[in-house]
Amino acid sequence: MLKFLLWCILLVISWPIALAALVLYPIVWLLLLPFRLVGIAVGGALALVWAVVTFPARLLTGFR
Repeated sequence: MLKFLLWCILLVISWPIALAALVLYPIVWLLLLPFRLVGIAVGGALALVWAVVTFPARLLTGFR
């Protein structure tokens, strides 16, 4: 909702920039999508490494 309100303000101030933002937003989103997927994969890999490293300590403390 906040993005829409900011876009409306931009439309009132400068309609050509608002229309350009409206057209370019999906393109930029598609260009950044692979980076998000890589971030999710790296986060999952780091969580797996953390689970493997902390597993012996969890065994000794009784799975709290």
